[in-house]
Amino acid sequence: MKTDDFIVMLATGAEPVQPNVPERRLAKAMALSLPVAFVIMLDFGIRPDLLQVLGNPMLWVKFAFPGVVGVISLLLVLRLARPGMDTGHLAAGLAAPALAMSLLAAVALANAAPPDRAALVLGTTWQVCTANIALIGVPVFIASFWALKGLAPTRLAPAGGCAGLLAGAAGAFVYAIHCPELDAPFLLVWNGLGMLVPAALGAALGPRLLRW
Repeated sequence: MKTDDFIVMLATGAEPVQPNVPERRLAKAMALSLPVAFVIMLDFGIRPDLLQVLGNPMLWVKFAFPGVVGVISLLLVLRLARPGMDTGHLAAGLAAPALAMSLLAAVALANAAPPDRAALVLGTTWQVCTANIALIGVPVFIASFWALKGLAPTRLAPAGGCAGLLAGAAGAFVYAIHCPELDAPFLLVWNGLGMLVPAALGAALGPRLLRW
């Protein structure tokens, strides 16, 4: 068979690739999984004083910390879903919310009396916080991997890690509606771990589950 004939045969019936496939696939994944994450949170219950603490700036910091991480993670997943696409400065951008929360935590600890510092870190729910965040993020974790599996990631560990970080950030954001903790040291340590644990799991599973 001549080369030209072979090319014609391969092209027969070929259809143009639809635009923005990664964006649409990730949007579908988030639309399906975030409501499930919210339902899981409802099983824990909405904090009863939520309306009363709306004026506390730390409540909004508590939402902003995972919210910024989640947005950057989503952008990273979208880039890693395309083979050969540069992630630019997005990965370095993840340091910004971590550094901001670290600064707030350092100020809070410095202003607290030494006997009170442990309570700022441990709060009253440190034993369950990380696990609860990871649990709430499970639907987003599964949906993100489903979305990536149907795309073309080539850097499988980073792609899985960012998908896991996205799930952890979503879990932390939704869990904030329930969690009574507002101290920056607590949020840095336990909410941070709640995001990092799914990220580490995603990086470990990426090479296995996202392989073409």
